[in-house]
Amino acid sequence: MDLSKDKILKGCGCLSIGFAVMLVGLIILGSLLPDVDEELADDAQQRAQTEQTDKQKEGEPVVNEPLETDPYQELDELIGLNSVKEEVRSLANFVRVQKQREEQGLKVPKLSYHLVFTGSPGTGKTTVARIVARIYKDLGILKKGHSVETDRAGLVAGYVGQTAEKTDSMIAKALDGVLFIDEAYSLVPNGELGGTSDYGQEVISTLLKRMEDYRDRLVVIIAGYPNEMKRFIDSNPGLQSRFTRYIDFPDYSSTELVDIFKMYMRKNEYKLAPNAEAFLKERLDYAVAHKDRNFGNARYVRNIFEKAVQRQADRLGGTKGLTTEQLTQLTVEDLSEAFKSATNIK
Repeated sequence: MDLSKDKILKGCGCLSIGFAVMLVGLIILGSLLPDVDEELADDAQQRAQTEQTDKQKEGEPVVNEPLETDPYQELDELIGLNSVKEEVRSLANFVRVQKQREEQGLKVPKLSYHLVFTGSPGTGKTTVARIVARIYKDLGILKKGHSVETDRAGLVAGYVGQTAEKTDSMIAKALDGVLFIDEAYSLVPNGELGGTSDYGQEVISTLLKRMEDYRDRLVVIIAGYPNEMKRFIDSNPGLQSRFTRYIDFPDYSSTELVDIFKMYMRKNEYKLAPNAEAFLKERLDYAVAHKDRNFGNARYVRNIFEKAVQRQADRLGGTKGLTTEQLTQLTVEDLSEAFKSATNIK
């Protein structure tokens, strides 16, 4: 009986040791795996650079919590947009000086922190709006400094009376931060200037009232094409009085688009074949010279990159034992196939 008991105890000991070895192995394996959170954060930053936000449902807002990084440094590190950077820094300088005047009991002009961003798609408007929200927090204008991104679909409801409630709900999410409304001009369709038949007018009325009610807790940034945004602002005197500062976002040059493409390669561990960079520059030169009104700028480049990566995968998919060189290199063939599927080029 004692011998059997001893065997049982020894068996339990083996099981315990085996379990411990397995546990240590799992811990070591976990330490070798990439940090998923870091990968997701890097991917989010990459997508922000191109102003592309993929909404899960139509009209669903995108809420960006404020990052802990330096917003001024992040602004400086953006590719291109030199005039935009100057405007944002000038705004920040103005706010700093006026706050110091206020602290010393001097008169301070009435300030409006609301902004109008004008420019084509893919020129960084959404990205800069996120940065401005954090700069406003740094300056003491906003307590939280987050941003909520939406458009007409996120503000307009299907029935009379529901639109105001839907707009109020969106504004509530943005309190103490920035409400960013992309393609804001779509709230006032052509031919409806000053009209009341469209639900967009209900959005505007609600928005103007809440901008006054929460003037110390809400900043609104509206964005869209220059001419359409002028028509939108001119449609309502309340908009004209509240949105007095405009920042224009120019289209990217072909050289800047090449730099953006290289940024995607660097972040995703790809590189160009020796003869591919000249081909990339040539095709982007052509794209910029022949773009139409809906050219996507940085979004266009991201799409080209993603299609080139897919083309590389199709080219190598049947090959085993690929080298690091083969796995990381994008060729002229890959790029050529990617550009063939491009749109918004005349």
